[in-house]
Amino acid sequence: MRSDLIYDALRAVQNRYVLCQVASKATRKFHRPNTRVQDTMNEVFEHFAKSGVAEGIVGHNQPAAEARRRAA
Repeated sequence: MRSDLIYDALRAVQNRYVLCQVASKATRKFHRPNTRVQDTMNEVFEHFAKSGVAEGIVGHNQPAAEARRRAA
């Protein structure tokens, strides 16, 4: 069930809001045409749970100050 995958993925990302943001970005990035979005989401959550590093996958873990510095 997806709820089990989500709870496993929460070990990688403590903040549920951040988990939703990262999961949605990763789902859009890794989705393949002619496959179900639900299956892609499950794969993303499985990957988060196995790797233990969800934020690094889509580059979401940059502090705001560092992001502003790079943009300048």
